[in-house]
Amino acid sequence: MPVQPSGRAETPNEDGVVLFIGTSLTAGLGLPEDQAFPAAVQAKIDEADLPFRVVNAGVSGETSAGALSRVDWLLRQPFDVVVLETGANDMLRGTDPSFAEQNIEAIVERIRAQSPVAPIILAGMLSMPNLGPQYARQFEAIYPRLAEEHELVLIPFLLEGVAGVRELNQSDGAHPTAEGQRIVANTVWRALEPILRAEMAAAAGR
Repeated sequence: MPVQPSGRAETPNEDGVVLFIGTSLTAGLGLPEDQAFPAAVQAKIDEADLPFRVVNAGVSGETSAGALSRVDWLLRQPFDVVVLETGANDMLRGTDPSFAEQNIEAIVERIRAQSPVAPIILAGMLSMPNLGPQYARQFEAIYPRLAEEHELVLIPFLLEGVAGVRELNQSDGAHPTAEGQRIVANTVWRALEPILRAEMAAAAGR
């Protein structure tokens, strides 16, 4: 049985929960929900025979401020691991990177307050070229800095291998196709699988 977060009662035979908090990228905008990358991650979990289930809490168009406003509600449910993907819409709006960083840090702190032991994976994002090099440097520095300061597992760029590849994105050029989502799932799985196996090993030793 997976390691339970602080304050969660252990229930025999209950699967652990991987909570995905994110934007339209997580929600799978333009695709059926079962083609969004969290669903593809669930398939990998099942194939690996690991007792975890995915909860997709992605909301299209959401900024980091929006994610912060609803995180307390999301954290009312049991969770064992959190995958946090936010900030892309802040960047698209040209929001001050320091504001986005404050929001993301506050989300991390809320998660830790609810469950100090739950691993957090932070999905990094790159800036659009039209925002200029100074903005890009400031925005892209958010993710590695927070990962280091708060001991998060960092995915350097969620859309690695997908962004800018025409055939892997929908007509808007911003949201992955089903095939693009599968590539994103592979990227997430490389970070997530070791965590889930470590959770299982820790549980076995209890």
